[in-house]
Amino acid sequence: MKTLIWKGIFYQSLEYFNLQSDDINYTVESKIIGCLEDKIYSIEYKIHIDKDWLVQDFLIESEINKVKRILTGKKIQDQWEINNVINPEINDFKFIDISLTPFTNTLPINNLKLSENSSQKIDVIYIDVFNHHIRPVQQQYTRTAVNQYLYENVETDFKAEISVDESGLVTNYPELFKKIADSENINN
Repeated sequence: MKTLIWKGIFYQSLEYFNLQSDDINYTVESKIIGCLEDKIYSIEYKIHIDKDWLVQDFLIESEINKVKRILTGKKIQDQWEINNVINPEINDFKFIDISLTPFTNTLPINNLKLSENSSQKIDVIYIDVFNHHIRPVQQQYTRTAVNQYLYENVETDFKAEISVDESGLVTNYPELFKKIADSENINN
């Protein structure tokens, strides 16, 4: 099990994150609290991921200014069922990106296994937790060094040089997130 805390710089948040592994898959459970502008929020998410770092299902429970919402997603073959409805707009998508956490950058980083100076565009299910909205986006990852990736949102021209640890977990995402503590327990 790996436990860490990320500080959300822009989102004024703290995230308490746990990653567990067994022979079949990974399970992530995380809690985020913070405030942004006039929004005080608490988010809990749980994600089941296979050994190739592909999401099988997710659950996001949010409370923003006392308004509670639940968002679920489940991959059924090549389709995604979002809140119990099949969404054909995101068929064949492999990755999700949750707006308030750097963890979801780990999914393509660990799945793509890019060599240095190589890059790949990917289709991603972007989950905007504040607005309770899901939409398809295209992103590109370029491995610039052993533990460095250039992340690019193809639609918006947003770019960031992300640093990761040996597990592919973000240690520094300039102006957005920074890892401030971690521990690893080898005895699950």
